[in-house]
Amino acid sequence: MNQVYLTGITTTGTPHLGNYAGAIRPAIEASHKSGTEHFYFLADLHALIKGISPEEVRQSRMEIAAAWLALGLDTDRAVFYCQSDIPEIPALAWLLSCQASKGLLNRAHAYKAVVQENEESNAKDPDKGITLGLFSYPVLMAADILMFKAHKVPVGKDQVQHIEMARDMAQRFNHHYGEHFVLPEAQVDASTALLSGLDGRKMSKSYNNTIPLFAPEKKFRKLIMKIKTNSLEPGEPKDTAGNTLFEIYSSFATPEQIEAVSARYAEGIGWGDMKQHLFEHLNEILAEPRDKYNELMSQPKLIGEVLEQGATRARALSQPFMAELYDAVGIKPMWQ
Repeated sequence: MNQVYLTGITTTGTPHLGNYAGAIRPAIEASHKSGTEHFYFLADLHALIKGISPEEVRQSRMEIAAAWLALGLDTDRAVFYCQSDIPEIPALAWLLSCQASKGLLNRAHAYKAVVQENEESNAKDPDKGITLGLFSYPVLMAADILMFKAHKVPVGKDQVQHIEMARDMAQRFNHHYGEHFVLPEAQVDASTALLSGLDGRKMSKSYNNTIPLFAPEKKFRKLIMKIKTNSLEPGEPKDTAGNTLFEIYSSFATPEQIEAVSARYAEGIGWGDMKQHLFEHLNEILAEPRDKYNELMSQPKLIGEVLEQGATRARALSQPFMAELYDAVGIKPMWQ
């Protein structure tokens, strides 16, 4: 039996270098492993929790889909679809919400973080500004995973709790209605690259310190030149540890290239020279994918067709499974 892997990509913002090194590249590489099946989806329903505008949702969906395709996702091997194109997912989320205890959802990190912020600001209502969407986010995520009987869900450490919650909901449903769900496992890869951004903090849209993956060449160079460094002069030996330029370079370089640049750090390479070297290295890697990305962005219909094909493949599985689950809870045609 093939192992099923599932990865969701929230459609907020523009794909950046950190997304590529930390999620897109390892996911695409994994999809080529024999004995595995892979589901990659645009989590556009999840994106609505962020309260971003309809225009931003539409733009981000297109940019992220184009990025994955431009970077080499083989949609013959992997099922690539929009979450919103699978109506069985929110339907399953309702069934799971009838099994999920409020106490379980009270423990979700994202919910607790907002409650803590409210309490620290002395808000009268600890639930101020919290929508049902935010509170029940783990239920929809569980539906994403359980619908396609995923065995493994690659996530960061901060998402492990959600996989555990999905297992809890699946076990409760199986206990009441029979064995229907596979119990998923979180797959945390300690070697996955976590890149720092322009200011040295983790590269994140929330910090506004990202380097867009397919920024035009001139803008791309300008952003790299803005990466924060220390005041060491050219000729002074420099430490590679904790250095953003070296960290980013290492995530896109061979061991031989890394060794050569390490030697240049020891010799005292100037920060301007290192930034130029990083730009030229990354630009060479991304030039061809950038051209493909720009071509895809000019053909939104083509992106839509690829996602529709993926949704058709996904629904070939979700429709009969949802019928099975409805039957299990007693919802079926009256004449049966």
